Amino acid sequence: MSRAGFTEPLAGWLEARAAEEGEIPTPRRAELEGLAATVVERIAATGGADLVFVCTHNSRRSQLAQVWAQVAAAWHGVAGVRSFSGGTEATAFDARARAAVARAGAMVESGPTAANPLVSVSGWPGEPLRCWSKRFGDIANPQSGFVAVMTCGSADEACPVVPGAAARIALRYVDPKVSDGTPEESQTYDERSREIARDLLYAFSRAAAARD
Repeated sequence: MSRAGFTEPLAGWLEARAAEEGEIPTPRRAELEGLAATVVERIAATGGADLVFVCTHNSRRSQLAQVWAQVAAAWHGVAGVRSFSGGTEATAFDARARAAVARAGAMVESGPTAANPLVSVSGWPGEPLRCWSKRFGDIANPQSGFVAVMTCGSADEACPVVPGAAARIALRYVDPKVSDGTPEESQTYDERSREIARDLLYAFSRAAAARD
């Protein structure tokens, strides 16, 4: 392990993503700084910040965002953050997205249920994340006072109001599903994973700076 509890492969991957900060477009930076400010406000007000990342199927983008938000908070020492995800419907944490997380250096273990497996993701300080596909209002997710982060256009448009959310933020990403079944499949999932991690590392760097 390295950097206070991160596995060496994951730490190296995160350092590479943080070094890509200059690739984040100015409009996206503004959105990420808004997320950072909201996280800081929730921590100041309640002692913690619950983030629920939402996309249509809770299969790819929202799952990747749940993982990388928790990792980014730990990387920058922003305590009190809990990351969740959900969809407007439930399917499964896509195997291609899980593989992209594993290639980044995290430890990914899937349960025996094939249809919608319980997936454990670890490799950084703190408890492993328990990930599976669910609706965003599932009882496993916080029911009030959370920050809803919409990661796809369909969910963003379908849910103009998220019941129980204290704040709602849109961070849309292109679905890596567009490359399923093509030679570019793994590359596309890795690119989306890197993009989401890069964005969230930037957001939590701003949150950490605001709290110092």
